[in-house]
Amino acid sequence: MKCDAPVGVFDSGVGGLSVLAEIRARLPDESLLYVADSGHVPYGEKSAEYIRARSLAISDFLVGQGAKALVLACNTATAAAAAELRAHYPDLPIVGMEPAVKPAAAMTRTGVVGVLATTGTLKSARFAALLDRFASDVRVITQPCPGLVERIEEGDLDGSETRRMLQQWIDPLLAEGCDTLILGCTHYPFLKPLLRQMLPAEISLVDTGAAVARQLQALLDGRDLRAPAGSSRPTRLWCSGDVDRLQRVLPILWQEPVDVQVLSAG
Repeated sequence: MKCDAPVGVFDSGVGGLSVLAEIRARLPDESLLYVADSGHVPYGEKSAEYIRARSLAISDFLVGQGAKALVLACNTATAAAAAELRAHYPDLPIVGMEPAVKPAAAMTRTGVVGVLATTGTLKSARFAALLDRFASDVRVITQPCPGLVERIEEGDLDGSETRRMLQQWIDPLLAEGCDTLILGCTHYPFLKPLLRQMLPAEISLVDTGAAVARQLQALLDGRDLRAPAGSSRPTRLWCSGDVDRLQRVLPILWQEPVDVQVLSAG
């Protein structure tokens, strides 16, 4: 594998762009490929078998585009498909996502941690294992957020409906004494500005995008696959859904100019 080969990243939609931004900030010389599987969003309400099939199809596509590493920029896809993808591509560096239970448990002062996530993530065995490993000494209150991913896919980051949905979910968490809130979906970091308006100043927000970028760096370094300085090429992006809609939303979520192509995989 060549060092200047690109890194492939995918999510059920635009949420993984929050992770892509962390990768770009930490590894500016890497060339990036991104697949928004918007034609199948949200993953969080679909079966594990369905998500595994989509993840394998998209990973095959990205590998076909020359990807030297894969990033599953989706908590639900990681829970459903990471093990199978690592078995399918034993020699390929693969980085997954998981809700930030460990840092949140260390951070909380009240001992109460809230989790905003998709139904698929909260029901997964991977999430249950995280709670067993890292949250035995704290109280974790989980809150599924059906419909929130779709609001973000539409670019509605601060509208009245998005605000109403968040309010109904965070109010009970605050009433229970939650002082640390895990954003357990890669879409949700785009709502940080709105959440900062709605939450008391002492509430901590935690996500894992930066940790994923660090892990990717470690894997590339460990295999001598870091791109040479100055070798980055323009980001390439594919979409399985409404390309025109994604083009309208992109300027809100991604700071680089990029052309969106139709995904032919799956």
